[in-house]
Amino acid sequence: MSQVVELRRDGNIAVLVIENPPVNALSNAVRSALIDALARVKDDASVEAAVIACAGRTYVAGADITEFGKPPQRPVTNDVIAAIETLGKPVIAAMHGTALGGGLEVALGCHFRIAAQGTRLGQPEIKLGIIPGAGGTQRLPRLIGIEKALAIIVTGDPIMAKEALDLGLIDEMFDGEPIAAGVTFARKILADKRALCPARDRDEKIAAFKSSGAKYDDLAAKYVKRGRVLDATAAAIEAVRWALELPVGEALQREREKFLALVVGDQARAQRHIFFAEREAAKVPDIAGVKGREVKAAAIIGAGTMGGGIAMSFANAGIPVTVIETTQDALTRGLGTIAKNYKSAVSRGSLKPEEADRRIGLIKGETDFGAVAGADLVIEAVFEEMEVKNKVFGDLDRLTGPDAVLATNTSYLDVDAISRATRRPESVVGMHFFSPANIMRLLEVVRSEKTSPAALATAVAIGRKIGKVPVVVGVCHGFVGNRMHRLRSVEAERLLLEGALPRQVDAAMTEFGFPMGPFAASDLAGLDISWRMRKAQGARAEIADRLCEMGRFGQKTKRGFYLYEEGSREAKVDPEVEQLIVDTAGQLGVTRRQIDAKEIVERILFPMVNEGARILEEKIAQRPGDIDVIWVYGYGFPAWRGGPMHTADGLGLAYVRDRLTDFARTTGDQRHAPAPLLARLAAEGKGFGSLDGKQA
Repeated sequence: MSQVVELRRDGNIAVLVIENPPVNALSNAVRSALIDALARVKDDASVEAAVIACAGRTYVAGADITEFGKPPQRPVTNDVIAAIETLGKPVIAAMHGTALGGGLEVALGCHFRIAAQGTRLGQPEIKLGIIPGAGGTQRLPRLIGIEKALAIIVTGDPIMAKEALDLGLIDEMFDGEPIAAGVTFARKILADKRALCPARDRDEKIAAFKSSGAKYDDLAAKYVKRGRVLDATAAAIEAVRWALELPVGEALQREREKFLALVVGDQARAQRHIFFAEREAAKVPDIAGVKGREVKAAAIIGAGTMGGGIAMSFANAGIPVTVIETTQDALTRGLGTIAKNYKSAVSRGSLKPEEADRRIGLIKGETDFGAVAGADLVIEAVFEEMEVKNKVFGDLDRLTGPDAVLATNTSYLDVDAISRATRRPESVVGMHFFSPANIMRLLEVVRSEKTSPAALATAVAIGRKIGKVPVVVGVCHGFVGNRMHRLRSVEAERLLLEGALPRQVDAAMTEFGFPMGPFAASDLAGLDISWRMRKAQGARAEIADRLCEMGRFGQKTKRGFYLYEEGSREAKVDPEVEQLIVDTAGQLGVTRRQIDAKEIVERILFPMVNEGARILEEKIAQRPGDIDVIWVYGYGFPAWRGGPMHTADGLGLAYVRDRLTDFARTTGDQRHAPAPLLARLAAEGKGFGSLDGKQA
């Protein structure tokens, strides 16, 4: 029939098998082939029913995202669904693996749906800055009700087959092979003479919602109560409302129009950029085809906040892990925190008690350093001092097996120097987790000058296995993320001295899209951490250091840049801090002035972008997209803006160059002078995006 859709026969049942690896994306070729196959099924009087299934590891896992932003190519997914709904014969979607986005919309267009146990079903379009564009916002509410459909569409989170069965999204759950299950189900509905009623015509749950007295605005309010409402979120809420208010044909037309408008918008373009950049970051040219060591058991040195979070990441992935501390008290405290975190997850309903017990059972505590002997991977998460780390790695060199990979979780220190504490520097790699390590997805994998391809491949592969987004970077102070973050911190301090207040800076950055402003984030992390680092480097931040000297370390002491009441994380303005800022500026001879939000954002963002350009020049990062992925997954940069480098491209590098030139002149800080790479691209009328996929 086609290279991507095969039409088979099992007696009076036609089977349409989609084979478009790796995830059976609903490309134009697949859509065209489905239309052709359905036409043949319709014309064949000997065929009484049809099954749509997929070869490989999954059902259709979504649309072909490479087509987004381009002129639509007929047939579109709506055309496929129209062909199914008007076939005049029952069509069954036999799903396995994942049925997401356009894949689920095709299934919603079928007359019946069955799914293998463990199948995940969802509408994740919102995570790409769009909404379902082939009836998902209209058919899904008619099958499972307004409230649950709205949650699935607005969050983009999938549900499992068992829940889908309970909700009425699928008609049956099966074990075994999808095609055979689909054919069996088709014969059953033919024998039962089941009536055909497309999802678009099922109005019982719509009518039930209307008669229940429930208010749609109350359901929608939970998705708009905090901060900025993104374009796609607002559109999704509006589109699901149409299921209540408009004839289905008109609602479907409006949904399609809204989808087409969103897909060419800036927010969707930015989110597609991150989608592709994340996948590109996983490609490290010189380890292609290199097989890393299989990690069957891991060891973590240090049971503090970071070590405990890393241990949980391994246990969550089903990998046994040994946590090693120097004293029993420290170990008991660390393991207690881990248990408390799992208990909290159970109380929130996000983890079943038996699963929490299973994960806790995978974590073993030891005070004997020799317990590292059986580990395939050892990750050091001790105090951020070179002398301490060198001692640890000297011991690891002596106590671990010859093939063990030795990783350091340092966030700043020289991985080349750490590797020289061993006789096998080729086994040493940086694995920089972000706090809280069991939640944050970013993993900076730091390649030293001696790191072997096998060790690097091991770190990247295990990062993926434990649910992280690994990005390979080179060695420099702070690597990529923290090196750029330091520029942000310096400029934020400078803004305070020149006239802004912490609440104004934080408000400007949260309006830009960050979940927290830089000063609230510093209070959360603890001001003493950066203070200790600055003292080690002989550097100073006038305001932050004075706060630390006053014992104001942030939320942990209830006082930092802001005040915090007992039991609350809400930041409250502290007049004492604001007066301290004014007084310090006067002592330093700085004349304060009014600074607007636009200048605040540019003064913080553009130096980061400039440092990113230098990082590319030095080949610390492979691609601009890698930098964007680091900032989105590690520092809360809004995904709908696409990361700092993508944002700069959108503004135009000539504009960024000119503003940096102004900053360098007015501040006297030559780090603000445009980096050669940025200046060259600006002069050529290009953006950083022109470098993605290539070495800078």
